[in-house]
This record gives sequence, structure tokens and C-alpha cells, in this order.
Amino acid sequence: MSQDIKQLNPRGLWSNFADLNAVPRASKREERVIQFIVDFGQRLGLDTSVDAVGNVLIKKPATPGMENRQTVVLQSHLDMVHQKNAATNFDFATEGIKMYVEADWVKAEGTTLGADNGIGVASIMAVLEATDIEHPALEALFTIDEETGMTGAKGLEAGWLSGDILLNLDTEDDDELTIGCAGGIDLTARGTYTPHAVVDLNEGARAYRLSIKGLSGGHSGMDIHKGLGNAYK
Repeated sequence: MSQDIKQLNPRGLWSNFADLNAVPRASKREERVIQFIVDFGQRLGLDTSVDAVGNVLIKKPATPGMENRQTVVLQSHLDMVHQKNAATNFDFATEGIKMYVEADWVKAEGTTLGADNGIGVASIMAVLEATDIEHPALEALFTIDEETGMTGAKGLEAGWLSGDILLNLDTEDDDELTIGCAGGIDLTARGTYTPHAVVDLNEGARAYRLSIKGLSGGHSGMDIHKGLGNAYK
């Protein structure tokens, strides 16, 4: 199936996406994909390094005539959300994503596809290996663990990057550019409660179970404004 993906255009993007999706890359278990990106950068003969938390930085010099331009940082995260359908037999620790093409869509067989943020990673890889794209000096930053804590971004060493412009290639809309960021925050809340005393039921009492089903899920960022029913409430 990955061979079908590799034939899509633009070839550079889809071929790299297929190669990337062959590598297991769950959040907090990114050892193999880190090595995959390191090998990629070194194979191109580019300056490649890994920081203390596992972020990878690949530097590509400017093309002739572009040396005086500002350095641009291209950034994407290496990890992906590992979820599968209940009836799907799949081991995310050892198997690559099984992709296929259906009409105008690339899909996965019973699992998440990994386009978040695999498409961003593959886009950067395509630029790094391209020989026909004029560009200033580039710093390709591949961060880890975006999905479950942003520990890669939080652990980024000050001064590791020299670029003044950073393009984050992680978005849901391919026809929009977002300037700025609202940021994020983690909150841990704790409380106590006192359970009610056990009460003996009268003879002949009936018990009922109340269920609310069919509520739609949604992305905490993209769907927060839609007024969907909240199952927790």
C-alpha cells in the first residue's frame, strides 16, 4: 500500500510520508523515529544533532544568492496519536501504519493515519532533500511528545536555534496561515468528598440505571466552540 502512496504528487512529500509512517512513533516512545530522522539528515550530508530531550535539528545552508537572507526555522513534531478501532488487530509498537488511497483521500486501515504531524515532517524532509528549491539557510526542527505534554518544545535548549523566523507546520487547514499562538496550560485539580451513608432500601424498591449516549467527541482546540454536549457534565 505504501508504494501507492509514494506515487502521489508531489512525490517528495508523499514518499517521505510513507517512509515516516513505516516507523512506530507513539508519544513518549519516539526512539526509533528520532533515529530515523537523524539517519535521514546524515544521509543528505547535513549538519544533524539531537538535544538532551530528543529533539532533532537539521541545518541546510542557503542556496547560492540567498546567503544574506534571514534564517528560517521549519518545525514539526515527530510523535502521533496511536488509536485503533476496537475490532482492529494492530500493534503500534512494532507495525507501521497501513495506508491506502480512496478517491481523493489517503486513509489508514482501522487506525489513526499519523498525518498529525507526519505531513508536516514529510514536508520538511522534502524541502531538505530538494535540489531545485531556492531558500535561505534552513533549520529543520523536529520536536518530540507534542501530543501528551509538549515536553520537546518545553525542553528546547535556549540558543540552540539561530533563525529569526519560525514556521510551525502543524495545522488542520491547508488553505490558512495562522500568525501567533494562544499558548496552552496544564492544570491538575484535586479535591475530597464524603460519601453518603449506606441506606437500607425498602422491600420492593426498584433500581434504575440512567445512560446518556451518542454524544459527539471533538478536538479540544478545534471543536471547543461548537456547543457539543459534554459527557462529563
